[in-house]
Amino acid sequence: MELWDTYDENENIVGELVRGEPIPTGLYHLVSEVLVKHTDGSYLLMQRDFSKPNFPGLFEAGAGGSVLKGERPYDAALRELREETGIVAENLVPIYKLKKKNAFYYGYLCVTDCDKESVTLQEGETIAYKWLSKKEFLRFIDTNDYVMVHKERIMIYFKK
Repeated sequence: MELWDTYDENENIVGELVRGEPIPTGLYHLVSEVLVKHTDGSYLLMQRDFSKPNFPGLFEAGAGGSVLKGERPYDAALRELREETGIVAENLVPIYKLKKKNAFYYGYLCVTDCDKESVTLQEGETIAYKWLSKKEFLRFIDTNDYVMVHKERIMIYFKK
């Protein structure tokens, strides 16, 4: 059972929630996302497992997920990155924060020089990965193979 803290609109903790339960109106949970850029300029895309209830089989940039009870967004980003890709980061750079529907989204950039073939997959979460140049990446996120709701957040980084 995964527990999340729930927050008010000012990001004060007001309770907790079990993952999968509806988030009450006026409350929020936190989500951390990590865009992974290799030092060669390419970006990492991960394919979601077909068993995932939301966006099965589609690709999204890097790694991400909900912040667990008692966890901070930065720590959750490091954890999600390690769990979903095997990449251990020393430093993440904040690239966006926004409130949408019932969540606060924290976006981070990980610049890595990891062996590109060393990316690992997390059972039940990810089934494939690919590295794309910036130009290929920006083209790919406009296809039906990409999680479109994620595009808006990622584009905050690319528009800077």
